[in-house]
Amino acid sequence: MEKRPWPQVENKDFGDAAVVIIGAGIAGMCTAIDLIRKNNCRNFIILERGSGIGGTWNDNRYPGCCCDVPSIMYSFSFEQNPNWSRKYPGQEEILNHLHAIAEKWGLYRHTRFNSAATDARWDDEEMKWKTTVKICGDKDSEYSSGYTITSDFLVSAVGQLNEPKMPSIPGLDSFKGKIMHTARWDWSYDLEGKRIAVIGNGATGIQVVPELVKVASHVTQYIRTPGWIIPRLDTSVSTLQRLAYQYSPPLLWRHRAEIFTWMDNTFKKVVWNPENPESKMARQWNRALLQATWPKDEELWEKLTPDYPPGCKRILFSDDYYPALTKPNCSLEMRPISRITESGIEVEGGDVEEFDLIVCATGFHAGAYFVRAIDVQGEGGRPISDIWRHYPQALYGISLESLPNFGMLYGPNTNLNHSSIILMIEAQSNYISGLVEEVLYAKKLGLPLAITPKKDRLEEFNEMVQEKLKETSYSHPTCNSWYKSPDGKRVVANWCGSVVEYQTQLSKIAWSDYDVKGAAAEVVLKGKKEKKIGRVVEETMVSNMALATGVLGAVAVVGGCLLHANGYLRRFQRR
Repeated sequence: MEKRPWPQVENKDFGDAAVVIIGAGIAGMCTAIDLIRKNNCRNFIILERGSGIGGTWNDNRYPGCCCDVPSIMYSFSFEQNPNWSRKYPGQEEILNHLHAIAEKWGLYRHTRFNSAATDARWDDEEMKWKTTVKICGDKDSEYSSGYTITSDFLVSAVGQLNEPKMPSIPGLDSFKGKIMHTARWDWSYDLEGKRIAVIGNGATGIQVVPELVKVASHVTQYIRTPGWIIPRLDTSVSTLQRLAYQYSPPLLWRHRAEIFTWMDNTFKKVVWNPENPESKMARQWNRALLQATWPKDEELWEKLTPDYPPGCKRILFSDDYYPALTKPNCSLEMRPISRITESGIEVEGGDVEEFDLIVCATGFHAGAYFVRAIDVQGEGGRPISDIWRHYPQALYGISLESLPNFGMLYGPNTNLNHSSIILMIEAQSNYISGLVEEVLYAKKLGLPLAITPKKDRLEEFNEMVQEKLKETSYSHPTCNSWYKSPDGKRVVANWCGSVVEYQTQLSKIAWSDYDVKGAAAEVVLKGKKEKKIGRVVEETMVSNMALATGVLGAVAVVGGCLLHANGYLRRFQRR
């Protein structure tokens, strides 16, 4: 067997690794690939409690499931996909794309499926993480019910939206029919001819209803508050366009840059000022859709118009949701649900409707579930429940107080509601790779190293974030969303600025932000104030006109050179 120097060597010990990554979704995959690309390290283990790669795109398989971000934005910058079939890709196409990336980078051999991390504890003496793994698969559990992995660095890539939230409605457990959450869809259940209730009207609710209406005898959707819905304008991507992207990648990069820049700039205008032209345009688009769907029903227009500003919650995109509500086998119920009976749903006023199936499009447990049901304990055995006893917060949404050599992706205040979360994840993964690089170097020297954010810097950063968020539509008094803490006093999920601002913030590691301990500390720092790690620049830096002028200028220069060379050659031949 070929012998390679550490850390290029892969895991020689089943219970030992340089890095443990919890979660095999987009965030975990990105971190793993960065370890390979930037740290030349394959000494890592990915723990995935499910049976496949893909995270949310492996979990969510309900009818109509698709992305509400343009497909050209929904891929890693280093693995841009020129072959999306539609402007907005469906779940299966996205999952297939992620499978191809996992195969290309050899991630499967590092991933342990049906393996749930139940707790992770920092060992102060060894300066290492001890992660306990519970084996969920029946066959694998015959060998062992669980084990512990020792690692030098721990990465949480579990995301914010992975624990389905069932509605708190009296009588839910008494229903004799079928109940399923959209994130746990049972495809063995036959929908044909069934009477179906859908609870919820967020991004998932408006995607599943149009599909259910096609096969059910009747669908009733129960909603509490309407959402801002504007046209998706979904189209297929032509073969010619795909070929152009495939054989001329700069065209793909430019198109992606234009969409990225537009989305980032529009965010600033909509979220930061509910009365600006872009926000008013969203209102106008929504009203136009309502009027086109129900031309004479002004009362319904008002009922389906939110009382909160656009941007408070994620603006929803759909071409077929409102039309689905007009079908004779579909109805909308806006009266509050009183209780669920053995055979159906009773609303305020006493009316009861019977159903065969209740679909809960009711979202996920957010906020406190940044590390899911994992008992994380840091220095001195301090649990994360104590670290986050007030509100979840982290330095740049990544590093936590009292948790050395720990990185979190898609953590507190890093969510977006206007663009691709992959853009944020790449910046976080790049930053974490910079921290891991120092830990790997220390390990290579045989010296311990612990990197922990300073409490005062962490608090300073989060106060800055919260002050900025107070000015946004997320904090509007009429806005009630999962972005906020349970008491509604703090926005704990969303970032306070643009994607570019976040990427720029993470383009370097300031060592003044951290306490660096261990015998390798002096070797790592060596009097350095910061470590530059850079960022991916995808926004448009020049206008299309300037770009075209530059291209034409370059063509002219090349053409002039060719003509000059041709003339010189002719003169030479005459001699």
